[in-house]
Amino acid sequence: MERSESFTSRWGMLLAMLGMAVGTGNIWRFPRVVARNGGGAFLIPWFLFLFLWSVPLLMTELAIGRKTRRGPIGSFARLLGPRWGWMGGFVAVCSLAIMLYYAVVSGWTIKYLFAALSGSVWSASSTAYWHGFRAASAQQLLFTLVAYALAGWIVWRGVSSGIEKASKLLMPTLLLLLVVGAVRAVTLPGGAAGLDFFFRPEWERLLDHRVWLEALSQSAWSTGAGWGLVLTYAVYARRDEDAGLNAFIVGFGDNSASLLAGLMIFPSVFALSAGLGLVPDQIVMDTGPANTGMAFIWIPELFRTLPAGRWFLAAFFLALAIAALTSLISMLELGIRLFLDRGWTRTKALSYLLAVAFPLSIPSALSLDVFENQDWVWGLGLILSGLFFAVAVIRYGPSRFRADFVNLPGCDLKVGRWYDLVVTVAIPLLFAAMLAWWLYQSVSQYDPRGWWHPFHRFSVGTCLFQWAAVIAMLMLAGRALVQSIPDQEGER
Repeated sequence: MERSESFTSRWGMLLAMLGMAVGTGNIWRFPRVVARNGGGAFLIPWFLFLFLWSVPLLMTELAIGRKTRRGPIGSFARLLGPRWGWMGGFVAVCSLAIMLYYAVVSGWTIKYLFAALSGSVWSASSTAYWHGFRAASAQQLLFTLVAYALAGWIVWRGVSSGIEKASKLLMPTLLLLLVVGAVRAVTLPGGAAGLDFFFRPEWERLLDHRVWLEALSQSAWSTGAGWGLVLTYAVYARRDEDAGLNAFIVGFGDNSASLLAGLMIFPSVFALSAGLGLVPDQIVMDTGPANTGMAFIWIPELFRTLPAGRWFLAAFFLALAIAALTSLISMLELGIRLFLDRGWTRTKALSYLLAVAFPLSIPSALSLDVFENQDWVWGLGLILSGLFFAVAVIRYGPSRFRADFVNLPGCDLKVGRWYDLVVTVAIPLLFAAMLAWWLYQSVSQYDPRGWWHPFHRFSVGTCLFQWAAVIAMLMLAGRALVQSIPDQEGER
């Protein structure tokens, strides 16, 4: 091995997994979804779905990766047989397709961190600055490349020397920034109104099916359950790591980060918007193109009114950049794992992956239409990806899976039969509800006339076309997907 390929401690592994889960969606998407869906009422189903979708899938990924010591393709083939490797291939394609535009988002956060530190973001209106940056093609590509370079350097150093060490530095820093930001926000004059908006439930909204489906979607996307990223990190875990307990820690950790982000965002918006003559809840719900409204337009505008606002803005974008970078690292590592399973060196795998990934990120960097299409297609694809993990457990046998993969000797938390019921009943039903809901949104709201069109930005047709193309290619590849992956488990 060129680099160390195992985590040295449980906490190092957990911090890396939390870095995977805690991303920009916790900081800019979560507050918007809460504001749009009844405030405190939304938090109830959001918390419930942590147990009905996210934690069981995280547990499944942890158990499979720890046991098989393979990435998504090799692990599905080992669990169910070679002809099922295509399912793992789809999981991998979903996460890598997201990586292609997530690197662009990571570049945005790095650019704004530099702009906040230098003060250049204050030289024009936030809207003008954002549009000016978006129009600068060279800057878009440069900062996307910087994001890839930073994440690539960390994963090149290996698991313990790169990913684990970086996580031990970055994740406590992110947590500290969120806590400091939350404390400062709630002590602002008028910040209590933001807390009231955040936590006061509109109980009648619990009768709205849309609130429940939005809560399920947020939990599924925020925790990273079903992405294959936790599975990848679990490959490097000690063989006696507790899949059940660690899954709960990652799930609760991600939810805690979202709540801290809400405590930072809502009081800030309500306290500072009055001075600008703005309506606070409209600011929180404003997304702008590609969910940029609050993070890249309104937050800089609001911090202008705060003493030492430049430094608080820099802290905000540092937190956002760390959240983006740690998630990008996990996606790169998944791609590298696919090549390591075939005997490649880490350096060769990373070089090849970056040589392919950066050119494929260019369309999303230069066109928000492409960016939003890929976010739509592969964000929904993750729902299918999560289902595939449930299908794998169902085919293997839930009770047998718990005995062989989850409840190993010496584990701290024994997982009971509730897991079998959740995987066999709840997850398939929630998958059907969630997918049907989002596709219905496309037909009824996003693109009612062109919902069938395979090349429209938010159509049902574009999802089905791209998913079918990937699945067809993976199934045609057949055994070639797995034939170069050694049968022996290999020690870590």
